[in-house]
Amino acid sequence: MAMRPVPVLLRRSSQPARCFFGLASANNTASNTSPSSPSTSPSPPSPSSSSSSSSNASSASTLHQNKETHFGFKTVREQDKELLVGSVFKNVASKYDVMNDFMSAGVHRLWKDHYIHALNPGNSTRLLDVAGGTGDIAFRFLDATRKKYGQNNDASVTVVDINPAMLEVGKQRSEALGYTATGKISFQEGNAENLVDIPDASVDAYTIAFGIRNCTHVDRVVAEAYRVLKPGGRFSVLEFGHVDNPLVKSIYDVYSFQVIPRLGQAVAGDAESYQYLVESIRRFPPQPVFARMIRDAGFSVVGQGWEDLTFGVAAIHTGFKL
Repeated sequence: MAMRPVPVLLRRSSQPARCFFGLASANNTASNTSPSSPSTSPSPPSPSSSSSSSSNASSASTLHQNKETHFGFKTVREQDKELLVGSVFKNVASKYDVMNDFMSAGVHRLWKDHYIHALNPGNSTRLLDVAGGTGDIAFRFLDATRKKYGQNNDASVTVVDINPAMLEVGKQRSEALGYTATGKISFQEGNAENLVDIPDASVDAYTIAFGIRNCTHVDRVVAEAYRVLKPGGRFSVLEFGHVDNPLVKSIYDVYSFQVIPRLGQAVAGDAESYQYLVESIRRFPPQPVFARMIRDAGFSVVGQGWEDLTFGVAAIHTGFKL
């Protein structure tokens, strides 16, 4: 399944990087038995030993609760980020697709069209589209397979999103546009970091478009993708990238921080949520770093592992489970 290059394509050399998330654990103190004792049973732990274990366990729990991550440019507790991101997408769900058109002047549609073309789905491809609540990628996938293989193809898609409001928008659109009636699409609520309802090695392709940067632990998302894909399966990520061209970057930064939040206020009545979305793009790893994370999860990549779109404003990352 070859990836077709886009007209605007920048090449970068990969740089090694890893994303680590430390885990604290409690220590267990072993009890000693006196050599002269006739009994081989271990003596009960001393009060001080029990106190030490309890203290270590408490410290580990506190450390876990106090772990921090980013929410845009803000620093928040890890346990709070999911709720904060959920609140953002609940606020923007009804205007999400309209705002995408305004913010990108419609270019996001071209990116998504090329994304599905590069995916090159087969006649019986089983796709898992994660963070795909409004259905944009799923509908394009179904259109592509119908156009290429006819109405009676065996391709199907499951859309997973953690946000009920986004899923509801997707379900309503699917019904209105006639996709639901085909029986080839389903929607379910789920967390990209822990896809409990998706069995191991059960899907042929995994897509996640403009969603992975909002996850707290990106490495866990990539690991879950590897788990649920069949051998030979394709992991495909469409996400905003980092722009290297100085002139393009300066224009892009002014537009992102000065224009997009104002558009959010004018169109969706919510400048703050769009300020977060702009900031979250800047906090996501650069293309070479994210490509390394994909390789570290066990995926094989072709070439550098990604394709830049529009000077790197967006990028398609691809990995294969071999």
